[in-house]
Amino acid sequence: MLWKLERKDMFRLLIAVGGMFIYSVGINTFIVPADLYSGGVMGISQILRTLIIRYTDFTMGGTDIAGIINFVLNIPLFLLAYFSIGRGFFVRTVVCIFSQTVFLTLIPIPTAPIVEDTITASLIGGILAGAGMGISLRSGGSSGGSDIVGMYITKYRQNFSVGRLNLCINLCVYLACALLFDIKVVIYCIIYSAICSLMLDRTHTQNISTEVFIFTKKDPQEVMAYILKDLIRGATYWEAKGGYTNQETNIIFTVVSKHELTALKHKLRQIDPAAFLVSKENVAVEGKFEKHLS
Repeated sequence: MLWKLERKDMFRLLIAVGGMFIYSVGINTFIVPADLYSGGVMGISQILRTLIIRYTDFTMGGTDIAGIINFVLNIPLFLLAYFSIGRGFFVRTVVCIFSQTVFLTLIPIPTAPIVEDTITASLIGGILAGAGMGISLRSGGSSGGSDIVGMYITKYRQNFSVGRLNLCINLCVYLACALLFDIKVVIYCIIYSAICSLMLDRTHTQNISTEVFIFTKKDPQEVMAYILKDLIRGATYWEAKGGYTNQETNIIFTVVSKHELTALKHKLRQIDPAAFLVSKENVAVEGKFEKHLS
């Protein structure tokens, strides 16, 4: 059992690192060559990188030092992840940020933009970066920075999303870019930020609350036990009669994340292949509903 658990955790960690690779490809291949800036702590790191090179002529043989600066700036946020979110999330986040630093340092930056159109570079870079961050969050890790703060707030604000926080922080970063650089750069950066935030929220399925109705003619206790003990969610069930058959049936109601819904569907097929399930995403939830983040 311990070996299976370790193998499962290792698989999730590898997926999270893969998300960081996708993110880094989007940044180094499309955003940096177009002279655009990411948002959050990474955006701050890129601004500092530009200012350091501009005013000190410091270089590392052509290697982009933004990733290294980003790692240093994230060190205080590691403490927030460790004490407020969970040790597992902390470990995965450290591994993700370390791998992100390695990828951003080693992935070569094209000397000329791959696509000439800056808007296209913003769109493709935003899709890759947002999807990469979302994959890492879905696997229990994060790309650090505002993601850690967003995950922390998400635990206590049910209608809050990590993408929204990233968008707000990015607007502040791009305001600084407007003061330091060209306003046209800021416009393209905002396009990139919007696409990135959209992709992040669509990929980060733990952030999507989903209401579920399950109709089964079998004893509901096994399904209830899985929801209560394995998913650690509340559930309610009641007896009913089918409108067409007039046969007795059981209805189970619960609210889970979209990520947990996949596991629930798989378990339900094992317990009762004839069960009927109805789900609705992005429902508003008030009261005591904890978002499982790791």
